[in-house]
Amino acid sequence: MSFSAQIKSNYKPKNLAVKLNAKGEQFVIQGHPWVFSNNITKINDNARSGDLAIIFGKNKNRVIGLGFYDANSPIRIKMLHHGTKKVTIDEQYFENKIQEAYTKRSRLLKTNTNSYRLLFGENDGFPGLIADVYAAVLVVKIYSEIWLPYLDSIIPILQEVSHIETVVVRLSRALEQSKLHNIKNGEVVYGTLENEVVQFVEHDVKFSANVIKGHKTGYFLDHRANRKQVGEWSRGKTVLDVFSYAGGFSVHALYNGAKEVTSLDISKQALKIAVQNGKLNNYVGIHKTIAGDAFEELKELIKNNISFDVVVIDPPSFAKQASEIDLAKKKYAQLAQLGEKLTSKNGLLVLASCSSRIVSQTFFDINSQLLSSCNRAYKVILKTDHDTDHPIGFEEGAYLKCGYYRFLD
Repeated sequence: MSFSAQIKSNYKPKNLAVKLNAKGEQFVIQGHPWVFSNNITKINDNARSGDLAIIFGKNKNRVIGLGFYDANSPIRIKMLHHGTKKVTIDEQYFENKIQEAYTKRSRLLKTNTNSYRLLFGENDGFPGLIADVYAAVLVVKIYSEIWLPYLDSIIPILQEVSHIETVVVRLSRALEQSKLHNIKNGEVVYGTLENEVVQFVEHDVKFSANVIKGHKTGYFLDHRANRKQVGEWSRGKTVLDVFSYAGGFSVHALYNGAKEVTSLDISKQALKIAVQNGKLNNYVGIHKTIAGDAFEELKELIKNNISFDVVVIDPPSFAKQASEIDLAKKKYAQLAQLGEKLTSKNGLLVLASCSSRIVSQTFFDINSQLLSSCNRAYKVILKTDHDTDHPIGFEEGAYLKCGYYRFLD
């Protein structure tokens, strides 16, 4: 079985000598994976995406880091290596890094789980590149042109290390417009794919992901540990899963013996998938769905005096840019307020955020301030972040946070 010729690039990257201003140099010395365009003071005129940037420090002209040049991003250099130690960026380098990433996931893979993130971008030393495994299918999502000249080296290593049978390449919207490649979004570049909907297992629970058309790579793997935890605390309970998407929390709750689960999402298509995912497993509870805007539907449930033993609110990112931070904070406070009103006596409220611009402490402070103003005694029983296959390598890489609030009345 061979790899598609589409992943082979005609461009042979060259080396670039780069000098930075004091701020940029400090970033590199501190180990940050990004160098912005306004930090560069000297670079070759003919630099192209994928070229290897060799960064020289002002001190005795020593090399202080290596990265890939990205012509189409304000993050102009995406770092691969920091420090003065001599390193060669070649196939062996990529193999060592991928093997290192795989080893980090070994504990997770000893559980009954065959879906995981093998490469988490910058956090695993592959800025702008994600690799997710769903059973025997590997989905490689590319966010930057810098990887185009290296795909024919990297993808076979990923396949070999993960022992999968099929490789699908997904492209970011920006990369779909790029003229530097012939890859189609969702292209199968190794093996065969009989069905674009792939079944996989997550801590004994069966799910499916559309690896060609689904969000990101087909599913959101980062909340895996939280889904398992919510499931275990849902036995015999009524559960509300808000922004449910494909029913991650809902299906774990049903699998673990929840009495009744309601999945709420604006997408009717996502709710259909949630119901189908539930049916992949044996359960005796009732699975209901509500299609609509979460804020409006939650108000409607409150108006009708409906409450739940477990309420999970896991919205999409509210702050994709700095200008949205203040509004995002208000939305998180509003959701905490609505969630509290919907949580039964002695119930459990689970609040999550995936907005990297809202740091963990800020998010937990918003929740505690709001819940403390509700005249209801509660206890914080757990605070979590990413699952183990989403290691955090730098500050901005930490986006996921989740708080569990148990009401005491």
